[in-house]
Amino acid sequence: MITLEVEGMTCSGCVASVETALKKADPAAKVAVDLPSGRVEVDGSLSYEAAKDVIEATGFDVKG
Repeated sequence: MITLEVEGMTCSGCVASVETALKKADPAAKVAVDLPSGRVEVDGSLSYEAAKDVIEATGFDVKG
């Protein structure tokens, strides 16, 4: 499982966008997004860099 700190998520629509994008990249992944903390956990086959690229492609910044 990887954990990413995401900046710029402000609403449930943002959460849905991130979840949808990650699930599209890895349909078998389990994705958990915590809006207040900005943390995204991905349990699947994506590497940290791949998950970061997917999230950044949706318009959000990933710390680190």
